[in-house]
Amino acid sequence: MTTRTQTLSSLLVAVVLFVSLNIVTNGVLTSQRLDLTENRLYTLSEGSRNILKNLEDPITLRFYYSARQFASTPEFQTYGKRVRDLLQEYVAAANGKLVLQVIEPEPFSDAEDQAVGYGIEQLPINATGEVGYLGLVGTNMTDKEAPIAFLNPDRADALEYEVTKLIYALANPKKRSVGVIADLPVMGGKPDERGNPAPAWTSIHMLQEFFDLKTLPRDLPAIDADIDTLLLVHPKDLPQQTLYAIDQFVLRGGKALVFVDPLAEEDRPEPDPRNPMAMPKTDSTLAPLLAAWGISFSSDKVVADPEAAVRVNFNSERGPSEVQYLPWLMLHGERINHDDFITNHLQGVNVGSAGLLEPAKDAKTKFVPLLRTGPKSGLLDREAIVVIRDPNALHEGFKADRSHLAVAARVSGPASTAFPDGPPAPAADAAESPKADEQAPQIKEAKDGFNVIVVADTDLLADRFWVRMERFLGMQVPNPFANNADFLINAVDNLGGNDDLISLRSRGVYARPFEVVERIKRDAEGQFREREKALQAKLKDTEAKLKELRQRPDSGGESLLSPEQRKEMEMFRKEQLATRKELRTVQHELGRNIEQLGTWLKAINIGLVPLLVALLAFGASVVRQRRSA
Repeated sequence: MTTRTQTLSSLLVAVVLFVSLNIVTNGVLTSQRLDLTENRLYTLSEGSRNILKNLEDPITLRFYYSARQFASTPEFQTYGKRVRDLLQEYVAAANGKLVLQVIEPEPFSDAEDQAVGYGIEQLPINATGEVGYLGLVGTNMTDKEAPIAFLNPDRADALEYEVTKLIYALANPKKRSVGVIADLPVMGGKPDERGNPAPAWTSIHMLQEFFDLKTLPRDLPAIDADIDTLLLVHPKDLPQQTLYAIDQFVLRGGKALVFVDPLAEEDRPEPDPRNPMAMPKTDSTLAPLLAAWGISFSSDKVVADPEAAVRVNFNSERGPSEVQYLPWLMLHGERINHDDFITNHLQGVNVGSAGLLEPAKDAKTKFVPLLRTGPKSGLLDREAIVVIRDPNALHEGFKADRSHLAVAARVSGPASTAFPDGPPAPAADAAESPKADEQAPQIKEAKDGFNVIVVADTDLLADRFWVRMERFLGMQVPNPFANNADFLINAVDNLGGNDDLISLRSRGVYARPFEVVERIKRDAEGQFREREKALQAKLKDTEAKLKELRQRPDSGGESLLSPEQRKEMEMFRKEQLATRKELRTVQHELGRNIEQLGTWLKAINIGLVPLLVALLAFGASVVRQRRSA
């Protein structure tokens, strides 16, 4: 009786200790995290933590997640749980400045109406019309809303970036100003004969929907403090005073997106009346600044990649034909950097007569290509492209002796001024230039480093390289066939955030396939394909022989085949049946191996792990009893 009472007392004490331990750990250890995933998928980057640490006003996140509706859609259900866990990490790191509401919008409920009102995308679940929701909405103290309509599992690698960008936008709600210096009519050209102004390029027009674009003059003593990003398009022979203003803007923390070009096909300067036969200048370099930023750019070379070259129609002496035009490239696949958030989800970007960007010798900056050519590339002379009109002639003498030539790159890190001897002397006609004693002290080096993106092509912004305008209901509607505008918008958007947001990178793949299972499948399928290929080859050869026999003049059809031929045909049929049986055996072995592997995995997870825990508990109990004895 005493032993039974002691046992019951021990169990009661154990239960009380277990409940007490949970209460204590929930109250004390809620901020402690242990992330054992390979790519640390549930651990916030330092950039995200810095942004959360600097939040001044509270921000509310409403996560709309149809957990029950997604029971039949494991992909959405599993990803929704991951999003919820990651958002809880944000809350834990925000020091009370972030409020998370996980909302499950039931059908025809107020929560569903609220989700639809915020613009959360309705995801069809089945054929009966049932829908679910997997989206996020953030609001700040001024009721500004920032939604992510659909948290796509296919973009799992960019989840942290998207959420951090949303929080940063709510913490800094002011519409950003982008200063534009362009020597191409990107903001609209001269009025036509009827006085109608030429419209802005479609890529720039789309950029205006997100940012406040301000046209800046070519000669300016300084860049206003309210401009956080500078867009330079084809800057040709800018005054020294303007180059110095750009230099100081970047060194004090401003961001810049620069488009230079060895051959800007949209640049059509008027001929020089004093020398009408001279080749017009259609290149831009920004040479002194690029050199100071650790970038090498040749204004007389154009990259070429035969495997990515655009096919164009050309009327030759033999008539019209379709040929590869080496200077025009469709960059896709491995030619796009899928680790950078500017380009990681772009399908293709078209460029025309693009130049080559390389890290300069002894450069201290970090050079990360965003767009580049393929493994079999080379360089063309700019003059050859201008002079030679036949696309076929450009192939003559071309050598694919280079690989992965950068067309666009992100450059960051330490940088020094391009004007080590001090500010340049003001131009004689610069009446509005500030006096020397009124100028701000020169910044010699970037205090916290700098961030710029340089693109060695301006034509990718032009409409004809990425979009067709179609008429719909009396309006001109753009129909893009490349991601050129997406590249521009992503670049400006990414640069406009602070350095913590820019520092975020892809977090790796969330899905973890069974690699052993996949290997078994590949090996078995490889065997299957080899045997199938051999069988088809044998079948084709025999059918050809039979056809030849039937077509012989002395042949009366299959019924008149000789005994030797009949024997050969019977041997083939037996071999065919044996091979098919072997193929079925291979497929059966494939399924059996995978099934056995699955059984072992289930046994380990369901039986072995609990058994080990039980054995450890039993061993600890035995040791404790022996010590008591």
